[in-house]
Amino acid sequence: MAFKLLQNNFQKEFKKERFMKAVFISFYQAFYDEVLEVLNKHNIRGFTSWTDVYGRGSDQGEPHYGSHAWPTINSAMICFISDEKVKPLLKDIHLLDLSAPKQGIRAFVLAAEEMTDQDFK
Repeated sequence: MAFKLLQNNFQKEFKKERFMKAVFISFYQAFYDEVLEVLNKHNIRGFTSWTDVYGRGSDQGEPHYGSHAWPTINSAMICFISDEKVKPLLKDIHLLDLSAPKQGIRAFVLAAEEMTDQDFK
């Protein structure tokens, strides 16, 4: 019985540390500082960003192709965060999107698992 309890506690801690969410955010490049402010507000320090991201939204957003006809360009970020930070982050990203609906700031959440060299021994 004690072993089973210890095993369950280990599994809970193991899941808490290794499993998280990946949040991918695509946005009009002019909103880079605002998106960074949202990450800072939620104490999300780690992220990776890409510049010169092209695309168009699935709703009514304008294309961002970096062309003569459609000169704007997107940026994108991804951050890996704990489950409890996801909803508050998405809420603030949504509020930012409402400030410029045609620009189409979007966030997508994916399951993620941290892998280290220890996983391959």
